Amino acid sequence: MEIVIITQGPELYSTTRLASAARARGHGVSHLNPTRCTIRMGSEERGVLYNGQRIVQPMDCLIPRIGASITQHGLRVLRQFEAEGVLLLNSTQGIAGSRDKLRAMQAFDAAGLDIPRTSYARGAGDLRRALGDVGGPPVILKLLEGTQGIGVMRCDTVASAESVVDVLSRLQQPIIVQEYVREARGQDLRIIVVGDRAVAAMHRKSSGDFRSNIHRGGTGTAVTLDADTERIAIEATRCLGLRVAGVDVLESDRGPLLLEVNSSPGLEGIEGATNIDVANEIISEVERISD
Repeated sequence: MEIVIITQGPELYSTTRLASAARARGHGVSHLNPTRCTIRMGSEERGVLYNGQRIVQPMDCLIPRIGASITQHGLRVLRQFEAEGVLLLNSTQGIAGSRDKLRAMQAFDAAGLDIPRTSYARGAGDLRRALGDVGGPPVILKLLEGTQGIGVMRCDTVASAESVVDVLSRLQQPIIVQEYVREARGQDLRIIVVGDRAVAAMHRKSSGDFRSNIHRGGTGTAVTLDADTERIAIEATRCLGLRVAGVDVLESDRGPLLLEVNSSPGLEGIEGATNIDVANEIISEVERISD
């Protein structure tokens, strides 16, 4: 099988692990940088061009590893591959749904999955209502798009929330207002779902920040999931139409609360914490869907 990883960082840990796992299982691996891709339409030579040339290499499956900074460009390129019949590990619809935090929350809520109390505010005029919806400060403010804890802020007072929202509204940045779950104490769960299984999970703890992301200095330790938490992770992944995802869950007094789903989860932190070969599990899923 010929597997293509579309990424700007072929040297990054997650990419090299996926490539290594694929080659160990006898597959060919190549990389495409999405920023070098353009699209030609309206002629018999329609398709994705790479460095201005038509792509002729075989592609049995494409693994998207699209950076958040080029989400829209990456999705346009991936949609063209889909239109040409190329199999994607995660669909463009699933990736788009995961990158828009509000869209994802709406899908989770409609599916009956437990989430923190959440409100959407277009600007400063909506803020006080939104704060009341989630129980008042402290609250978490989130931009609609962002990964690795970027664009996530904790505000302990109405005044601080108003100050943040005033700046964001001038930049035409709508926000999500979410309750601050005190009992979580700066900790959450990161769960890797592959297909219909939760293959690895770790407990993430912040290093002085309320955000527990490994990229922001958080630490991870392996954990065994209870049935409810495993169920919500699998259902959240299925809800967005993803085959592979990193699911973030808060442990609250009300039970597990779904935070968000990442369609290109990093592997370094969770493989290091759990000693589970997540990359191999992902390539196994590629084989399964390619049959």
